[in-house]
Amino acid sequence: MTTLDTVLDDLAAESLQLDGWVAGLKPDEWATVTTPEGWTVAHQVAHLHWTDVTSTHAINDKAAFDALIMAALENPEGYIDQATDELALEPPESLLPAWRAGRSDLVDALKSVPEGQKIPWFGPPMSPVSMATARLMETWAHSHDVAEALGLSVPRTDRVKHVCHIGVRTFAFTHLMRGEEAPDVQPRVELTGPSGELWTWGPEDSPERVTGDAWDFALLATRRRHRSDVDVTASGPAADHWLDIVQAFAGLPGNDPKPLAER
Repeated sequence: MTTLDTVLDDLAAESLQLDGWVAGLKPDEWATVTTPEGWTVAHQVAHLHWTDVTSTHAINDKAAFDALIMAALENPEGYIDQATDELALEPPESLLPAWRAGRSDLVDALKSVPEGQKIPWFGPPMSPVSMATARLMETWAHSHDVAEALGLSVPRTDRVKHVCHIGVRTFAFTHLMRGEEAPDVQPRVELTGPSGELWTWGPEDSPERVTGDAWDFALLATRRRHRSDVDVTASGPAADHWLDIVQAFAGLPGNDPKPLAER
């Protein structure tokens, strides 16, 4: 059984990995562009910091979180980008320690949530374990953006199972964000982790199936890779369509990733 402490330990490992990559960068290297949309290293850290702080507000400060929801409703497609742009203007010497403090505050907040209580969010309310898993998923995904821009290799670890899990759990939500009705079927998902362990979700007798490499599925679910560039296979029309639209995060799906050959 996955516990909050287990997820928080893995989240800390992912955060420290990214922290180690950016801590030694020169100020001008924080301006390295990491995405086609123009996000820099500073944007990536700023976004993670903003979301950590927002998550803590969702737990500890209802008024502050409600104000964020209202602001987001006024500008649903640009609110988070605007907040990230503003924070990314902070110099690295203040942004980095702020991110460190914010993620520490979030850990304390998550541990304080009473058992059985859900945390409000921009998508469906979440348990502390689910919110910690979402933070790990985002940290993992944005770390990839930074690593690829800096020419670094990302160590493949079984912590990616958390990313796969949330990618599977958002099956219905993914369709909702596309204005679609989710099919009344749960695909069977069988993925091989970096250690060689087989991870499975869904009913064994499901007519819809997804199989392949867990690392690649996580890249697909975080929309870091085009489907043509991953070792993930679908069997059945519902599973096939799902792999075209899968997303592990709340909010609008954003631009579809281009195949690596076209970048």
